[in-house]
Amino acid sequence: MSYAAVLAHPEGSSTVARFALTASECGYDGIVVRNHGGSLPEYDPAAIAAEYDIDVVSGVEVRADDPSRASGFVGNHRADKTIVAVHGDDPEINRFAVEHPAVDVLAHPMADDGDLNHVLAKAARENGVRLEIDLGPLVRERAGDRVRALQGLRKLQELRAAYDVPAVVSLTPTSHLHLRAPREVVALGESAGFDAATIRAGLAEWGHLAARNRERRDEAFVEPGVRRIDGPGDGTGDGT
Repeated sequence: MSYAAVLAHPEGSSTVARFALTASECGYDGIVVRNHGGSLPEYDPAAIAAEYDIDVVSGVEVRADDPSRASGFVGNHRADKTIVAVHGDDPEINRFAVEHPAVDVLAHPMADDGDLNHVLAKAARENGVRLEIDLGPLVRERAGDRVRALQGLRKLQELRAAYDVPAVVSLTPTSHLHLRAPREVVALGESAGFDAATIRAGLAEWGHLAARNRERRDEAFVEPGVRRIDGPGDGTGDGT
């Protein structure tokens, strides 16, 4: 299973439907639409999924100047978005994200002024926050920026592996032309020092997150492993 996390029009140049078509042709099982809050017109994930035979996951990437604003945005989006990510380009935002169980993904943790250490890595593991391995800069940035991105990715991988932190993998495409087939993403990750299994697992993890969160939003969900079922007489009951 492989999912591509994309930034669609108007934040990117390609529509959700165009991303879905290309991702399907590339061999992906699904796409996660992760535009920053408020930057995406209404669209019908179910209709697009049916037309292109690919899962379309409604997501958001929260970007905020401080943790208090980020917390408000996460709360606003948690009820109606399947996957909620936080754009991490600042140490305080990174800390907020990994300490907040309502956050699914800390995106771009090493971008700009962002950084990670062992304390934040352990917090991410304990709170179930996935760290994003963003390989996009390796194919889109120029030499100097590409080197800095590679250094950040290697530090991220060392911390992720040392503390067994789950991860997602993306190229953060803003155009369908930026998409690469899963096998190409694996090859790119290997060239950056990641093992193939890590990249494959990271591409699949978007799908695992979507499935988990959809289950939790189901009215029958009580807690992991426990679901409410209809009982005799009053239409309610508990079961596993």
